[in-house]
Amino acid sequence: MPINDDLHGNAPDKSKTVLLIIDMISDFEFEDGEKLYPHAEPTAKNLAEFAQRARKAKIPVVYINDNFGKWRSDFKKQLKHSQSKSVRGHKIARLLAPKKNDYFVLKAKHSAFYSTTLDILLDYLGAETLILTGVATDICILFTANDAYMRDFKLFIPRDCVAANEENINEETLKYLERILKADTRRSGAIDLNKLQK
Repeated sequence: MPINDDLHGNAPDKSKTVLLIIDMISDFEFEDGEKLYPHAEPTAKNLAEFAQRARKAKIPVVYINDNFGKWRSDFKKQLKHSQSKSVRGHKIARLLAPKKNDYFVLKAKHSAFYSTTLDILLDYLGAETLILTGVATDICILFTANDAYMRDFKLFIPRDCVAANEENINEETLKYLERILKADTRRSGAIDLNKLQK
């Protein structure tokens, strides 16, 4: 048991299952953002409902976001920028705006684990199962899933809560994640979140 066994007021402090929302708070103004956005928008609608179900089931929601090479950037500034009507991603950023008790991890590379605090957070929470959602399936979801698998986490990657630039790439990657990483890719509505917490 760690000396400090709480997360200073964030709730819940313990959970076998954790939901990760990867790179959805974004302006989508990057290279290929115009290709990804049409797939990300319907995904965001599914994810907003799923995240709300997770919160009701006392499953922590963790937002994982790139720092876009700006080491002084912070999540509040990124959220405000992404919600501005002047950028492509404003509808998604408004729809998926974090709630009071959600967590946030800033990443520098493709994996949510690489040089971040995610390992420490998941250890404190006592996590055993990770639900990966967001974009892009063949890049940041894939890299994060690989690292999670090597850490012996059970993986759920709901197919209606992830997106890539092209639908065929999304499907190919999901098949890979099922075959190699033993990920469960059923649709979000078919996942019994309360059962995962037992």
